[in-house]
Amino acid sequence: MKNKRLLIVTAVTCLALMLAVLPAISACGPKEPTLKIGIMTPSTGPAAEKGAPMGHANLDCIQYINDELGGVGGYKIEAVWLDSKYDANQVVTNVKKFMDKDCLLFGTASSKEMSAAMEIANRAEFPGLVCFNAPVLHRPPQHIYGQMTDYGDDWTAFARYYMENIWKGPGKPKMALHLLNNTTGYGARDAAKAAADELGIDIISVDEHKADTTSEMDSLTRIKASNPDVLYISSTPAPTALIIKNAVDLGLYPGITIGLGHASITKALVDIAGADVVEGVYGVFPTVNWGDNVPGMAKMTEYCQKLHPDDYGNMDYITSWAQSLIMAEIVRLAVTNVGYEVLDKGGVEAWRAVEKYGIQKLNYDVEGLHGPVSYTPGDNRLAKSLRIFQIQKGAIAPVTDWIEAPLVKYEEFDWFGK
Repeated sequence: MKNKRLLIVTAVTCLALMLAVLPAISACGPKEPTLKIGIMTPSTGPAAEKGAPMGHANLDCIQYINDELGGVGGYKIEAVWLDSKYDANQVVTNVKKFMDKDCLLFGTASSKEMSAAMEIANRAEFPGLVCFNAPVLHRPPQHIYGQMTDYGDDWTAFARYYMENIWKGPGKPKMALHLLNNTTGYGARDAAKAAADELGIDIISVDEHKADTTSEMDSLTRIKASNPDVLYISSTPAPTALIIKNAVDLGLYPGITIGLGHASITKALVDIAGADVVEGVYGVFPTVNWGDNVPGMAKMTEYCQKLHPDDYGNMDYITSWAQSLIMAEIVRLAVTNVGYEVLDKGGVEAWRAVEKYGIQKLNYDVEGLHGPVSYTPGDNRLAKSLRIFQIQKGAIAPVTDWIEAPLVKYEEFDWFGK
């Protein structure tokens, strides 16, 4: 009888041990094949008001693609997401991690991130896609691609609009530039150097500010003394809001025209500054607006309101949702054209395949969320159109149709990059 009980206990114990071990055995089994992409956003640090919603959008979109579309080309997308903290050293560390983890390409939210990433990425032939783009990132063209038009295109489009629709005086209007002290600002500076004389605009001053600036009263006092007609700001929302508030306090605005590059003009700017402060301010942006009647709007809105409702109305969310759509289309094209085995090997051969048979084969409408993306030899901007907006009663409203931004070969100017 004792032996029988012992046999039962032993059998039960063995069964329990088998059940406990099975999950471990299963976990060690073959992993589902995926297509890895690297994504970094400045979700903390001095640009978090932009980076946090952009990171949300990237990952929300990947979830949509995997859960509802079954991935791309028969494979799920595995997003390797990292916070850059808007810090150059962290960016370099992140890019190395993406390469070590065999990501097929990587995306950054900001031009500052990509300016820190581009040297190591170009040297390794590791293709990168930047949301907010600056000329120095892709001129001359190498392995970094701009998702949309760049900050130089912003300035040129706004300057033309200003000359054709706002400026009424004789002679040349006087424009002051207030620029974030990185590629976000320098792209606008380079465009003004290249085209201001041709457009008939007198650049009277160029001031720089930091992302964490706490006051620009001194710089704006100097600008006010020059009696400008227009102030152009290329920055991120928090410092832009501060600059405009300071301009209001000094009695500089209203009274002059203020124009913004596309890193500045977003819902975060209105929220930080207050709708009354930024009323009438113009800006350039390369995506549609929330609520526009385009194919991708409904699904993006559904996911945003379900997962990150506080981001609804923020146009930065649109840019990064679109970025994830584009990265998914790139890897879909690559896996279709060369096969999963080539991509699964990782390293430079996989990266070359993604660039040649993915990025450079793009012909994608991005579900209407911004201009269609395609590769033109010699031009690493994938979308090439933008619109002028104005803040009206707290809403960011388009005031033009789509404007095509021509290619500028900045590297032909002897001052470029210096």
